[in-house]
Amino acid sequence: MTTAQSCTETSTDSQFVQDFMGSVTARNPHQPEFLQAVHEIVSSLEGVMDRRPKYVAGNILHRIVEPERAFQFRVPWVNDTGDVEVNRGYRVEFNSAIGPYKGGLRFHPSVNLSILKFLGFEQVFKNSLTTLPMGGGKGGADFNPKGKSDGEVMRFCQSFMSELFRHIGPDTDIPAGDIGVGGREIGYMFGEYKKLTNTFVGVLTGRGIEWGGSLIRPEATGYGVVYFGAEMYATKGETFEGKTCLVSGSGNVAQYTVEKVTELGGKAVTLSDSSGWIYDGDGIDADKLAWVMDLKNNRRGRIGEYVEQFPNAEFHARDDSLDHNPLWAVPANCAFPSATQNEINGVDAKNLLAGGVDLVSEGANMPSTIDAQQAFIDAGILYGPAKAANAGGVAVSGLEMSQASQRLFWTRDQVDAKLQQIMCDIHTQCIGASKEFGCEGNYVDGSNIAGFVKVAEAMMAQGIV
Repeated sequence: MTTAQSCTETSTDSQFVQDFMGSVTARNPHQPEFLQAVHEIVSSLEGVMDRRPKYVAGNILHRIVEPERAFQFRVPWVNDTGDVEVNRGYRVEFNSAIGPYKGGLRFHPSVNLSILKFLGFEQVFKNSLTTLPMGGGKGGADFNPKGKSDGEVMRFCQSFMSELFRHIGPDTDIPAGDIGVGGREIGYMFGEYKKLTNTFVGVLTGRGIEWGGSLIRPEATGYGVVYFGAEMYATKGETFEGKTCLVSGSGNVAQYTVEKVTELGGKAVTLSDSSGWIYDGDGIDADKLAWVMDLKNNRRGRIGEYVEQFPNAEFHARDDSLDHNPLWAVPANCAFPSATQNEINGVDAKNLLAGGVDLVSEGANMPSTIDAQQAFIDAGILYGPAKAANAGGVAVSGLEMSQASQRLFWTRDQVDAKLQQIMCDIHTQCIGASKEFGCEGNYVDGSNIAGFVKVAEAMMAQGIV
């Protein structure tokens, strides 16, 4: 297997990267996720800065790693027992050089400024790759919707939006969903925004079909990550037909990844949640997936219940004492990490490669650590990083914005065709940038460079702002 070329000479940091990261680390201490995201981008850009000195003169790198604005706010709400609870809400509006801020809202206990800055920073370049006019942002709260009643979730969402509404708008900042924020939460927040502003506008995406949403939006990230994988396989003359696939997570992204893999002739054999993971050697077919969707989307149950319904499958409880996730040691052809950031470490990457995986297409945001990324690149496998591979979700959010602005409603086939074309275009951009800058076949460098150059050119054109 041929090793993908790198735009930097070695896997160790050059002096350029060391100097820049030293400066960023000094300004952003105790923000490991954000620093990891910045490191991954900057490690691809030394050649770009050498060839385009105007970026150096304009100090683009230091400007682009600073959010245009970020704010934190109090979210008080009343639970079902009448007690007052307080959470922290956030919005990071990172970059609007190519369009209004666009990025999801995450409700999860782990949410903090570092995570949201990492997500917002990634979103800038992901949105750039979609070819749609969208800037990057991210937000959320350290609220956990698990175990909460619909009434509690509604009261929290209304309180959250009673502050957020001051900062967003259809031409300013258009949030969407993320972990912990699905159709229910989007509905409650949109209703509150509509009441507070007395307007019905496309200020949130991921809305219900009956009130301004788009077909294919729930499926978009999962479908897109498989479409990107199919484009990568096509460069080798291969398809998903007969391929065994590992999928982590069991939420929206994982569900529709399994659906599309199955449709294209592959066999998904794993799913997971925070309690553990299941292995079904017979494959998670359409009927089994429908059962999982009901379990997770309606009954909000745990993935371990799968083996009660399908006894030929296995459930493995989560074991935090291990230095790896055994899910990634299951022999397979391809992998779709679709749960959360840094879920694949260096040990997991070695296990995936030893198990025969020759394609990784990332459905979650930054699910692979730096060590894992380097292992995939060194092995020369087809490795689609998140900012390229999982851009389908925000791409269809952009299409939803277009439909809302024009008061139009496109058919399922129309939206799916546009999504497929966008994922194809993203793949083309990655290949083109990697060739231009001497790292052909390296999708990490290709996506980083292609996403960065578009934003950098817009920033230069708009002056020092």
